[in-house]
Amino acid sequence: MAIKKIMVVDDSPTERAYMESVLKKRGYEVVVVDSGEAAIEKAKAEQPDLILMDVVMPGLNGFQATRAITREESTKHIPVIICTTKDQETDKIWGLRQGAKDYVTKPLNEGELLEKIKALG
Repeated sequence: MAIKKIMVVDDSPTERAYMESVLKKRGYEVVVVDSGEAAIEKAKAEQPDLILMDVVMPGLNGFQATRAITREESTKHIPVIICTTKDQETDKIWGLRQGAKDYVTKPLNEGELLEKIKALG
């Protein structure tokens, strides 16, 4: 499956803007949302090809949103890459257990992120 539309989920306007510019520069269509709750709703409505999910957010965190998206019938086919500052091995294991396909730590390495996106495409 070719990845064309990517949803960026992050409560930080700076992180959202950075990821959006990196992805748009590479020709991806980008949808941005600022919370776990919005991510679940937008995933159903927009059906993106990939979701980049932050973990630390107010309300529903990224682990909870990832679990909801990867278990919901209408969105379970959408791969999720967790993008977070949480860099402990236990966090990574937990993220993958919630249904994420991959896990990247911030500050994001643009090359690494693009490689992981390409690997899922």
